Amino acid sequence: MRAFTTHRRRLPLTILAAAVGILFAIPLLWVLTNSLRPGAETFGTISPLGWETFLTLTPNVDNYTALAGTSLGRGILNSIIVSVATVAVGLVICAMAAFALAALPFRGRSAVFSVIVLSFLIPFDAIAIPLADVFRTWNLQNTFTGLILPGLGNGMAIFLLRQFFLAVPEDLAEAARLDGLGWWGIFSRIYAPLARPAMIGAALMLFLFQWQAYVWPLLIGTDSEHILGPVALANMQGQFSVDYGLMFAGAVVLIAVPLVIILTLQRYFIQSVTTSGLK
Repeated sequence: MRAFTTHRRRLPLTILAAAVGILFAIPLLWVLTNSLRPGAETFGTISPLGWETFLTLTPNVDNYTALAGTSLGRGILNSIIVSVATVAVGLVICAMAAFALAALPFRGRSAVFSVIVLSFLIPFDAIAIPLADVFRTWNLQNTFTGLILPGLGNGMAIFLLRQFFLAVPEDLAEAARLDGLGWWGIFSRIYAPLARPAMIGAALMLFLFQWQAYVWPLLIGTDSEHILGPVALANMQGQFSVDYGLMFAGAVVLIAVPLVIILTLQRYFIQSVTTSGLK
């Protein structure tokens, strides 16, 4: 009886959650369906709205086949290179910074942490243009180094990792120091292994930051050798016409890569967020 009552109380929330999920899924379904139609038919089923708007009985993969003749493939390969390099290097930097802010006693630690918190409250696009001028003077335009550098220090990743490290008992570090272990040993042998879920969550943030970036690659990666996926997708628009079927097919391909990664690692991402809020 108690279980039945609990189920009845949760039923409205379940319906609400399902409704919100459907609302988020509808635009994605529309994009996916129109990627399987000729571009000329994209807006032909919008008014009036009906099931044909979101489904098609004659799907074809012509738009996906046509992607082979664009620069999207090169852009996706470059995006993978930039994102993976950002995760590999940025995760080490962010984890070491978070460990220092959580475990190392030094004067001004709270002030440094406040600056880091403020840093991720400032939209990156707001400082992208003046920062791009600086990078051009350093001859970093059209280089992978120039594309990767701004993504290495992520304030949100440092914040989440620091919160996780604060939950590690200080007695562990004290015992390790009494055994003669240095700060690097304490970080690499104790804190980093314990923070595996938080590390994976931070890695996802770093990856998505680079994968979704548009303004910075547009400013720094302007040649065909360093073009990234979102910029390559935008360049598929013609000067006087737009093949929406081709654009939607490219968008689906760009969505698929992070979607597979997130669905594979979502358990760790949720765990990292929830455990970071314990302390």
